[in-house]
Amino acid sequence: MKTIKLVIADDHELFRNGLKELLRKYNDIDVVGCVSDGIEFIEYYKNNQDIDIVLLDISMPNMNGFEVLDQIKDLTPSVKPIIISMHDEGNYIAKCARMGAYSYLLKNTDQDELIKVVRVVSKGKKHFSPKISEKMIDYMSDSTISENVLSKKETEVLELISKGNTTKEIASMLYVSARTIETHRSNILKKLNVKNTAELIIKAVKMKLI
Repeated sequence: MKTIKLVIADDHELFRNGLKELLRKYNDIDVVGCVSDGIEFIEYYKNNQDIDIVLLDISMPNMNGFEVLDQIKDLTPSVKPIIISMHDEGNYIAKCARMGAYSYLLKNTDQDELIKVVRVVSKGKKHFSPKISEKMIDYMSDSTISENVLSKKETEVLELISKGNTTKEIASMLYVSARTIETHRSNILKKLNVKNTAELIIKAVKMKLI
């Protein structure tokens, strides 16, 4: 039987260690590494490419799970990402699925389900439970209501704002002037009927725009 080589990427040490101890009970699973953020995982992978699966948290410092999924696509590795997160919102699930996640598990997933998913994914198959699939489908159905609220460029600016980038940084990323970004930001605030960035992020999440 081929051993499944697995890396755990999560910024909570207690969770990482607990998961590692749990997985050690299974002879066909070998936890070859534990890292605390996305940057550490990418560096680990570059030096250890013989990995089958990464159990990947979304909310991590320095480089989050979404950014890791994006990096993995560029690296075209054989590693298969399984998201394991506390976020159960449909927009998170759908975004991860679009970005190449093989499965999406919640952190309260029971042991049997976790092992089942690891084994299924190790064979190159994607697996989303009925409950997770339902949340994703509900989100995708609802998103048609709000998909035309903002222009493509405004949506791009909103995404960068939500990641904490300044006007100057966004202007540099999009190769436009800071004044152009301020205009986009002002239009976004008006369209969503909010007064500041904090309200903007809350409203955008509710409307599933980010």
